[in-house]
Amino acid sequence: MSISTIPFRKTKSYSPLIAVLLLAMIQTSCRNNAVNPPEPYGACPTEQQVEWQRMEMNMFCHFGPNTFTDKEWGDGTEAESLFNPSALDCRQWVDVALNAGMKGIILTAKHHDGFCLWPSSQSSHTVAQSPWRDGQGDILKELQDACTGKIKMGVYISPWDRNHPAYGTDAYNTVFASTLYEVHRNYGPLFEQWFDGANGEGPKGKRQDYDWQLFNSTVLTINPQAVIFSDVGPGCRWVGNEDGSAGETCWSTLNADGHTPGAGSPGTDRLNEGDKRGTYWIPAETDVSIRKGWFWHAEEHPKSVEELLDIYYKSVGRNSLLLLNVPPDNRGLISAEDSLRLTELRKVLDNIFGNDLAKDAKVSASNVRGGKHNRTFSADNVIDTNYDSYWSVDDSVTSPTLTLKFKHSTTFNRILLQEYIPLGQRVATFHVEYLNDDGKWETLTQATTIGYKRILLVPKTTTRGLKIVIDEALACPTINRVGLFIDHLSTTEN
Repeated sequence: MSISTIPFRKTKSYSPLIAVLLLAMIQTSCRNNAVNPPEPYGACPTEQQVEWQRMEMNMFCHFGPNTFTDKEWGDGTEAESLFNPSALDCRQWVDVALNAGMKGIILTAKHHDGFCLWPSSQSSHTVAQSPWRDGQGDILKELQDACTGKIKMGVYISPWDRNHPAYGTDAYNTVFASTLYEVHRNYGPLFEQWFDGANGEGPKGKRQDYDWQLFNSTVLTINPQAVIFSDVGPGCRWVGNEDGSAGETCWSTLNADGHTPGAGSPGTDRLNEGDKRGTYWIPAETDVSIRKGWFWHAEEHPKSVEELLDIYYKSVGRNSLLLLNVPPDNRGLISAEDSLRLTELRKVLDNIFGNDLAKDAKVSASNVRGGKHNRTFSADNVIDTNYDSYWSVDDSVTSPTLTLKFKHSTTFNRILLQEYIPLGQRVATFHVEYLNDDGKWETLTQATTIGYKRILLVPKTTTRGLKIVIDEALACPTINRVGLFIDHLSTTEN
């Protein structure tokens, strides 16, 4: 659009100055609008997967007969009368999660022992056969009521069932699909369905060939927004360990064709790192317990704040979501020491990440998409608070440099980077340089992937300048956040 084609009517309401300002605004708008955003690259997340990733940290709650038998895996023969929490209060679970800054809760609605925490029509091994609430109780309903309007709710429903008589036969797949239908219909919407591929009965035990296509389609037909977890997704994947550690290289993409959860899954190294140029967007979820075990055991105690902070850096800080297990005790409450530890962790995280030392930096770049005057993809976008604004470069540029200059010497030991993942994951390798006391650029650290979020742990550094140098990208980079922070608690470095 040229200026000569813009129709202006001469009216008394427009002064010459206002007309000039309007012309300048339209010129700028036309110039910026002429530059298209980058095309999505490769496998990209759905809207639900982006929303899921942005939750960053959720609570896992392992609760059931094992809580009362002091076991990790029940065998399905436990008497229903064992299950009788004296003070169960799902509202307390929600309060603990919210105080910890968590955005969701996933409950083990049915673990491998087959005991259902709701009165299921598909089983005779449920809370309805227990003395709790005189057989009228329903934990999923109580959790649903406690979560509504406050926090998102998800479920773990184990396909392995050591109690159900149909397990090990073709009929069981229909039973399990009906179980999923019942839960998602009655207690949804559920933000995540958590599966594992467990079938641990050994070569002489019952073997069930799981119909994963049926299971997944049952969930998504009722709850299309649900993110399904398993070794191979389709919504998110197991990180490959239970130590709380995603790979230092962590792609959100995975070549999942030919694989199934459990015995048919990719190797743990591939699950930990993902696949560069993977065909499906299946990001990593890091599941780990606040205690040694997954279920509550009286003799166990929570990990230290330092240990939990290290887990945070190695999960959320490596392009993974953290699913931290906090098991209710045999009263049906989260213990005071676990609750306190989570509060302490939240305080530490707020202290570290509550003050971005890069927020007032002067930012420039070796290239800006559409030219250096294009504000839509400006380098300044990396220090604003709008998730959907980002710095990007021309399509042909895959190794640009981003430079931050500070008015005063700035001291930090944590560097936070984020890619704008709705357009895909692009950065494969990069390094960071700082301006040393001699006024020369010196390499501080180097790394591989960024993804949704990467937190680099570096030595305490004081400088007036920082460079992010992208060495390899699969397509023109899209960076929507650069932050600098100081962690006074941890001395850990990458």
